[in-house]
Amino acid sequence: MQSLQRRAFSSSTIRRRMQIVPVPVRQDNYAYLLIDEASKKAAAVDPYDVNKVIAAAENLGVQIIAGITTHHHYDHSGGNKEFASRFHGVPIYGGSDKIPALTNLVKDKDEFTLGDIHVKCLATPCHTQDSICYYVTDSVNKNHPGGVFTGDTLFIAGCGRFFEGDGAEMDAALSYLGTLPDSTIVYNGHEYTNGNVAFAKAIEPENKAFAKLDELAKSNEIITGLTSIGEEKEWNVFMRLDNATVRQAAGVSADVSASAVISALRDKKNNFRG
Repeated sequence: MQSLQRRAFSSSTIRRRMQIVPVPVRQDNYAYLLIDEASKKAAAVDPYDVNKVIAAAENLGVQIIAGITTHHHYDHSGGNKEFASRFHGVPIYGGSDKIPALTNLVKDKDEFTLGDIHVKCLATPCHTQDSICYYVTDSVNKNHPGGVFTGDTLFIAGCGRFFEGDGAEMDAALSYLGTLPDSTIVYNGHEYTNGNVAFAKAIEPENKAFAKLDELAKSNEIITGLTSIGEEKEWNVFMRLDNATVRQAAGVSADVSASAVISALRDKKNNFRG
């Protein structure tokens, strides 16, 4: 092991050792600061816009000591070289040597720490073969629900395109994330919620779970960090592959594999204009 106002999980009203702060970048991307409050040190997740990330860190009074990359696509790793030049010698974690300025190659189940924060790497190949999700937990405050940085693998009410993989891999990736505690908070790589919800409603129009998601979308400009793995299982059609309504809407027979269902859903989503 290497060392290195939203929900109450990150609010200042209750002192916690771990705080996660979204930093919107580009048109719809999210970078993040993963903060150990005890030491006031932070890791920057997908710091595409280094200046914005630094400004957020300065505003919060934290020192950036690491970089974490979810996958090699430019809109996530494109700031790494500048990040490395601004923060000499800090580790940059990622899943392949396609990631610029990488110093620490990680694989499935690798672990490292940031102060009192425990980070576990979850390999989720499909969107890219080097996609890594990072499951983070507070080793001091056991009441913290934990979080997972999902990059472009899992979105709120959706999933990423299968650029370097297939349906079987995405099904495996989402099933893997589904093994995390239901309370785990989702921090995804893009703000795609409205489009994803429109598609999900077209697939499963009678699902009452969407009422809560609709309210979150209406009340918050930044939706990442407001939903959990357990809630994704309730409304994310890509995690509901055994549901009869989902299968029927996907246009597949009841007895086909989950990978066939998710592939059919992804094809429909790719062409959805709702």
